[in-house]
Amino acid sequence: MLPASPTVLRHSLAAPKLREGGCFGIPSMPHRTFSPARVFAIAGNTFTDLTRQRVFYVVLIFALVLIGSSVFLAQLSFQQEFQILKDVSLGAISIFSSLLAIVATARLIPQEIEDHTVYTILAKPVPRFEYLLGKLAGVLVLIALSTAIMGAMFFALIYWREHVVLEETARQLSNGQREQLDQALRSVRDSAFNADILPGIAIIYIKACLLAALTLFVSTFATTNIFTIVVMVFVYFIGHLQATAREYWLQENGAGLIARVFLAMVALIFPDLQAFNLVDQIVAGVAVPVALFAKTALLGIFYTTIYTLLAIFVFYGKEL
Repeated sequence: MLPASPTVLRHSLAAPKLREGGCFGIPSMPHRTFSPARVFAIAGNTFTDLTRQRVFYVVLIFALVLIGSSVFLAQLSFQQEFQILKDVSLGAISIFSSLLAIVATARLIPQEIEDHTVYTILAKPVPRFEYLLGKLAGVLVLIALSTAIMGAMFFALIYWREHVVLEETARQLSNGQREQLDQALRSVRDSAFNADILPGIAIIYIKACLLAALTLFVSTFATTNIFTIVVMVFVYFIGHLQATAREYWLQENGAGLIARVFLAMVALIFPDLQAFNLVDQIVAGVAVPVALFAKTALLGIFYTTIYTLLAIFVFYGKEL
């Protein structure tokens, strides 16, 4: 065999090294360990695909109709009008944002495996963790958009009702004393808006992000999106009943080491979703401490991070 020429050796050394493990044994070019551009591209495509589905508009329309109908429900009790309006509206935002998070995320992995889309994406090459992060980011943007739309309608309704009530109050007390009128108008403004509404909606969004990350984790080992949705429905109800069950368990079995470890494992697997329910305090007009908002937000971010890491771990071990 003739020795290679210096020109051939120079070109072979200058050529980029190929990464093993390409699609169907074909080597692929090396890529950076993490590329935000790839994650943003996958997130953008995921967001576009989700907005084209009818389920997004069906859920959003139902939520807006329920928020709008709260005005007519509120008129049944004039004295508690704003409480009913806030209770129904914030409850609708919470339920439908959680529903959208579960339904939108449940179909991502199983559907793309069935359509063989995932093979095309991962052969680019795209690391699996970037693929999952992009998918989750697209869902979170969709949830943020829907939450913002529902929140905007809620603020518009409560702003409109506030002006209607202010006009009626001013007309009824037009012949009274000025101090009495000012106090009545101030009472109406205080009952309509409070500083805890916007942070409360932010907590609702974080709760939806948590559910999206948990749904993504379940979908990594699920075979169909129906299975993922059914599992998440059970997790949703268990998460809301966990606090009551924990109190009952501690009363019946004490607070020993084994009980604490068991409850900690249950709390890690099934998040305490009731901890994110601050609607009752906001509706009642009770001032929610800033520390409670911060603690709840950090808890939601912690759960979201843990479930995302678990999804990445399982997805790396999944045969595709």
